[in-house]
Amino acid sequence: MIYLDNAATTKPCAEAVAAVTETMQSCYGNASSLHKLGINAANVINAARRTLQGKFGDGDVYFTSGATESNNTAIFGACETYRRNGNKIVTTAMEHPAAANPIDKLGENGYDIVRLAPKDHEDFEAALADAVDDKTVLVSCMAVNNETGFTVDVKRLYKLVKRKNAKTIVHIDAVQGFLKIPLDGDLISISGHKIHGPKGIGALFVKKGVRLSPLLLGGGQQKKLRSGTEPVELIAGLEAAVKTYRGNKERFAELKEHLVKGLSEIDGVTLNSTDKCVPNIVNFSIRGVRSEIMLHSLEEQEIYVSSGSACSKGKTSGVPAAFGISDKDADSAIRVSMSAETTEEELDTLLLHIKKGIERFRR
Repeated sequence: MIYLDNAATTKPCAEAVAAVTETMQSCYGNASSLHKLGINAANVINAARRTLQGKFGDGDVYFTSGATESNNTAIFGACETYRRNGNKIVTTAMEHPAAANPIDKLGENGYDIVRLAPKDHEDFEAALADAVDDKTVLVSCMAVNNETGFTVDVKRLYKLVKRKNAKTIVHIDAVQGFLKIPLDGDLISISGHKIHGPKGIGALFVKKGVRLSPLLLGGGQQKKLRSGTEPVELIAGLEAAVKTYRGNKERFAELKEHLVKGLSEIDGVTLNSTDKCVPNIVNFSIRGVRSEIMLHSLEEQEIYVSSGSACSKGKTSGVPAAFGISDKDADSAIRVSMSAETTEEELDTLLLHIKKGIERFRR
């Protein structure tokens, strides 16, 4: 089996699996209980929180069920808390539905939504910041696009936005960027299953001094921002994945170069991922062969890739248009997303079966 769909989800690493199993068996107390088992569970959570805080800086980390909850908490929570600062939201046309849909909902409730597409702006960070005015309550932007790998310099974006309006809250969806690129933001969302951790666990970083209204009401856990009994074993698994993440930018660059070279030798293949993209995600179009057909042809050989965002479930994504990719090329797009375990030999096998698929299906 050759697994090249790591932007959709990653294989849990051995350390995360061990941490989940051990914690589930030996530290199963409720972290809110005052006895020893509860204190032990709370210690596991606090240790994981410190590990994540070390990746982000001065602020708090709140554990969630995943990036969707983190994004919803950040977007709705910031707009509710700081609604007196304005009713304008600046975002992008490439956002994941977990951020785009909450923003759409706010638009239905009277917020002024400004969406910018990367294809329209050579300096995308400056364009986003230029759209900010004295009524802008929130800027929400993904650090790395999940379909193409396009990267936003969010550290620069944060500085530019704050220079334009210091009161504007900056939310960064870092699901694909965490542990891969430098990050900064008032609010940063991450997901465990994108970095070889368990599914069902994510986190939201909240910079010191930033306040949020809670999305969930209940027992008041996690400083009343995220009520609900904490899943101690999943939190332990997330921490283990963060501590042992083996992704390496230089190695990914080598793999991308190898893959792109092979693709360049195939007639009718167009690269959709540019030099502005992270090297572990490569999106390309195979003209004359629809994505779904090529995907299932590769699946017959136990080679697993994607035709775009796994969350779209076959529905047409609006993201390619934000990068100027034609409908025809979008309909034949394949996304290869690599992990630290990916090898050149696996990519060579992929290339071989892409060629065979073209011979079989291209018309």
